[in-house]
Amino acid sequence: MHSGLVNPIDLSRDGRQAGHLAIPYSVDRSPYYQIRIPILRLKNGEGPSLLLMAGNHGDEYEGELQLGRLMRRLDVTKIRGAVTILPMANLPAVMAARRCSPFDGGNLNRAFPGDPAGTPTARLAHFLEHELFPRHDAVLDLHSGGTSMAHLPCTLIEREADAGRFARSVALMRAMGAAHAFIADNGPAAPTSMGAAGRAGTIGLSGEFGGGGTVTPQSMSFTATAIDRLLGALGIADAPVLSRAPLAAPPALQLLSLSRHSQGIYADRRGWFEPAVPLGATVSAGDLAGWYHDLERLEQPEEALRFAEGGIVISHRLHCDSQAGDCLIQVAEPIDG
Repeated sequence: MHSGLVNPIDLSRDGRQAGHLAIPYSVDRSPYYQIRIPILRLKNGEGPSLLLMAGNHGDEYEGELQLGRLMRRLDVTKIRGAVTILPMANLPAVMAARRCSPFDGGNLNRAFPGDPAGTPTARLAHFLEHELFPRHDAVLDLHSGGTSMAHLPCTLIEREADAGRFARSVALMRAMGAAHAFIADNGPAAPTSMGAAGRAGTIGLSGEFGGGGTVTPQSMSFTATAIDRLLGALGIADAPVLSRAPLAAPPALQLLSLSRHSQGIYADRRGWFEPAVPLGATVSAGDLAGWYHDLERLEQPEEALRFAEGGIVISHRLHCDSQAGDCLIQVAEPIDG
């Protein structure tokens, strides 16, 4: 079935191919408008194949910038196998500096398996899961905390029933060299890119590479190193392409679990959040997590917020002004790998 998306790339062809995925979408000012998503394909003979994508959420920039740089730097004659790069998968969201698409409100990472006759976001999700993911040995979807969240740098995979593929996923996740990593348990029907990768029969890799709707030297270095290590671990490239310095020995990896509502603190009314602990801190149940202020009732003292569970602080809200339902801070449970 036609996905409602035009792909100009011949995935079987050797060499360098640059183009745009085109999603027809009529708008008031342009009835034959197309959403044009940049794509680059590099193929040099038989070998491993890797899909690198960023911009799943538009306000997560480490992956977008580093994959744009990789498109300019990666030499097809210096690789074995194939690399496909989508630096701005949810292009409308990227250009609007938003998490979700301004055209249809679509959150791409909740849109899988998609719909070939649906909204632009649903059509893209369908194409990725049914056409692009199955043509690759591994998929790396680069995320960060986005505009509203600071996040501990980490990598992520989904737990899978296929023992061989799961073992390979764990090995590649370790190879990326993060100090912290998650094994998620969202199940085979998860509407995320990692759920889609599992259904497509490929290895799904992801992670949180920064946050705050910005980039730092540390977050960009972490992202570059992870990409270079993955290219090397798959046998696609012999030398780093993005890293500014030689790759050092990776740190010991601490696996984490985030599976319970009680690992987060959520706002129950409007207020202004002040965190008390930094990312990466080890805390115990009952420890002070932060304070919740009420600037509309200045006579009221700030409320002390305490962790219901211990663990490692992995994220906290960056927007001080918060509404009921907002996640203010989270801890993850260290687990054995």
